Amino acid sequence: MHLEHVIAAAFCQFAKLVTGVRALWLDNRPSPQPRIYFANHRSHGDFLLIWACLPPELRRRTRPVAGADYWLRGRLRRYLIERIFRGVLIDRQVRHDANPLAAMSAPLQAGESLIIFPEGTRNLGDELLPFKSGIHHLAQAHPEIEFVPVWIENLGRAMPKGSLIPVPLLCSLSFGPALRPAIGENRSDFLLRCRNALLALSPAKD
Repeated sequence: MHLEHVIAAAFCQFAKLVTGVRALWLDNRPSPQPRIYFANHRSHGDFLLIWACLPPELRRRTRPVAGADYWLRGRLRRYLIERIFRGVLIDRQVRHDANPLAAMSAPLQAGESLIIFPEGTRNLGDELLPFKSGIHHLAQAHPEIEFVPVWIENLGRAMPKGSLIPVPLLCSLSFGPALRPAIGENRSDFLLRCRNALLALSPAKD
């Protein structure tokens, strides 16, 4: 086993131990087919918890989409995101030569899955922020791919802003039914459907 796989497995075990995470697969189950997991965004540890809840064989083919401005700041972060988590880095600064859709499409075409956060930034409140259009662009480019909503509960409190070490607190992840873009569905309708699919998994709806 490669050293990177060993380190990745250790990170996942640590995340599970500290958060006591419980994964709930609701009308869904792990699949080897390429997927796009989309989730609410509460901390920089969000993708790690989703990653940790996937079976090891799927985890190795699932890549988080992350902001280059954060993860390329320093050697350790760069090593972690590039070698351990194999992240797809997106330049969030406005640049004419940047093509985030192409960067995200390449892994999907290679049979890998993605983890994305359609809010686009960490949400420190209780309500979902408006979704960015990137998830719709992906749906238009890859109508064959399933989109799986994942609601992350409590991680924002387990890893408050500025924290490097999680605070022990039970977390849960709810994986909802997969959805695909409908023929002729416009951007607003697709974003609303994705948003509602995510909110349907929130304990707050009860």
